[in-house]
Amino acid sequence: MTKSKKSEFRPNDYVVYPAHGVGQIVSIDKEEIAGIPLELFVISFEKDKMTLRVPTNKATEIGMRSLSSPDVIEKALTTLKGKARVKRAMWSRRAQEYEQKINSGDLISIAEVVRDLHRNDEQREQSYSERQLYEAALERLTREVAAVAGGDEVAAAKQVDEVLLSRAA
Repeated sequence: MTKSKKSEFRPNDYVVYPAHGVGQIVSIDKEEIAGIPLELFVISFEKDKMTLRVPTNKATEIGMRSLSSPDVIEKALTTLKGKARVKRAMWSRRAQEYEQKINSGDLISIAEVVRDLHRNDEQREQSYSERQLYEAALERLTREVAAVAGGDEVAAAKQVDEVLLSRAA
């Protein structure tokens, strides 16, 4: 193992874990699991009241990453302004694709889901599963926008909302 690999993430860093979104590294612990000594990132997802232990040598492999740069945030917000692209596939297939995009941890993909599932007041109502996916994507996007901007989720939600409302219906 190289030294640079380990020092990529440090305690107190905010990171994005693909399946759970933004979390904060609380510590780096050494534990023995099944007789094998392991070094683990202890990541806290405060909003979800969840703690995750990720082996340091697997973090990059599973897609854990640092927060997006401000220009990626900008690109994600620009993505929101685009016209919704809805494939003519069956909902179950589309829902699966949306789920994969949300869990990819890729902010642009998450923004695409928000864009594609966003509804104005005049548009038809969302089904329960559409709403669930939309809210999951919106939450991931908002939390990362907030974390990059310094942690104000209310301001981030307002910013994302304004972009969605400003786009051409």
